[in-house]
Amino acid sequence: MHPFFKRHFAAPVVLALMAALAACASGSDSPRSVGMDPAPKGPPKLIVAISVDQFSADLFAQYRPRFTGGLARLEQGAVFPSGFQSHAATETCPGHSTLLTGVHPARSGIIANNWFDLSTPRAEKKIYCAEDESDPASSSREPVVSAVHLKVPTLGDLMKAANPASRNVAVSAKDRAVMMMGGHKIDAAYWYLKGQFVTLKGRDISPAAVAQNAELAALIKKGAPALAAPAWCAAADRAVPVGKGQVGTGRFALEAGKPDSLRISPRMDAATVALANRLVDELDLGKGAAADVLSVSLSATDYVGHATGTEGMEMCIQMAALDQAIGQLLTHLDARGIDYAVVLSADHGGLDMPERQREQALPRAVRADVNLSPQALGKAISARTGITAGDGPLLYADGPFGDFYVSRSVSPAQKGQVVQALVSLARSHPQVAAAFTAEELAKTPPPSGNPQDWSLKDRARASFDPNRSGDVVILLDRAVTPIPEAIPGMYVATHGSAFDYDRRVPMLFWRRGLRGFEQPAPVETVDIAPSLAALIGLAVPEGTFDGRCLDLDGGSGNTCEALK
Repeated sequence: MHPFFKRHFAAPVVLALMAALAACASGSDSPRSVGMDPAPKGPPKLIVAISVDQFSADLFAQYRPRFTGGLARLEQGAVFPSGFQSHAATETCPGHSTLLTGVHPARSGIIANNWFDLSTPRAEKKIYCAEDESDPASSSREPVVSAVHLKVPTLGDLMKAANPASRNVAVSAKDRAVMMMGGHKIDAAYWYLKGQFVTLKGRDISPAAVAQNAELAALIKKGAPALAAPAWCAAADRAVPVGKGQVGTGRFALEAGKPDSLRISPRMDAATVALANRLVDELDLGKGAAADVLSVSLSATDYVGHATGTEGMEMCIQMAALDQAIGQLLTHLDARGIDYAVVLSADHGGLDMPERQREQALPRAVRADVNLSPQALGKAISARTGITAGDGPLLYADGPFGDFYVSRSVSPAQKGQVVQALVSLARSHPQVAAAFTAEELAKTPPPSGNPQDWSLKDRARASFDPNRSGDVVILLDRAVTPIPEAIPGMYVATHGSAFDYDRRVPMLFWRRGLRGFEQPAPVETVDIAPSLAALIGLAVPEGTFDGRCLDLDGGSGNTCEALK
């Protein structure tokens, strides 16, 4: 067993990982042979939907030769290395919302992680995508978690509507991942908050989560030394100055008493998988009268990418750990004798921090100009037009890109002037690729055809909801990181652009006995839900999905036949 796992994870997780590694190394359960077993008859009894947060197609391609665990197993199935989160708002909430609804954000209503509702009676106008802002206890930073803003059902919702015996379970480090993959009718929902897994308001924590939280508490209280790195990570071990510090050489020592130290590390994925396995046992998933769905969103790749970038020692260690954590999940399901099918994809991709990109053949990589902040743009517009919003801001936005909203304190005529001035300022800025008004996007038909060929306007249209989107949508240019000032260890790199490093994600499907294949043609994450619905024989009304069914059998069989 690699010292990476033996020395630094809590004992129950170590034992599970050892079992996974042993199973992968032996006979018919090895990643290279398990897909050769005879295919079971009938639909699978459990759908396992795995999202790896910020797992770009680029990361998948870069580390693919190194995978020996769960990802190596999934590579033997139906592999679509060039899947697309087709829309422009490549953030966690919109991306997760596409995976199991089969619709674009323009239709699901999940246009961003946050948007602004200037008509809401509450003092805070920012709305978090996974909150119920009608609850007085909710705020965008401390939400009462809910899927109330998701306008469409998820696969789990559809399965429960067809047969209430189906169980819909979702677990992640992030509440928004749980709600966007699980949806409105979730039997068990857990996410990580301040050192423990928590659930929806008004629900009790189950014994499985209690046991997992006890293990986490002991680990956080004690702390743990740095993780050992695989030898093949040596080339990534180089310090790069950024902000007031440096990144590139980290190995994830766990500071005692610091829950965030666990969150921003591979240990977060290990804990998420451990809880998922406990929930499989507790609820006896895949053994009931109807098919179940288990959604597992693994967030550590995103946390590590934000805190340290995507090309240092930190991400190399994370990729090795991710592969083994997924193997732990699959091996646990094997041991229980469950007939399951797996899909793995991502909510979005990501780009490394500009400081390292400029050293690696991308000299145009820069951080966003502070003059693109909503505060700075509002002041510039006031200086140009003489229009102000009294004591409040003239513009509302969540950063230097995305949706911008004009204050309701100005008259309709003044609003038109503000919108015109904002578009003019944005389009003349060298860091802006495009700026569209809500009126322009509303008149643009929903895009179709290959997502790689969509224009920037098409991509913005796929994220546009006339009731939630801003008065102006600003898209930053390629390789512009929307973090004006980096904070090493917290926020040095990000995603959210309309470009393919953020839009392209892998899509892997696997079921024991199903003949695998590789298809490089562009597909979309909205194709996942209709493909899984067909696999389990779930009939849905025509028009339920924006995506199409993908035939997941590389042989003469057709897994889409059930939808015909």
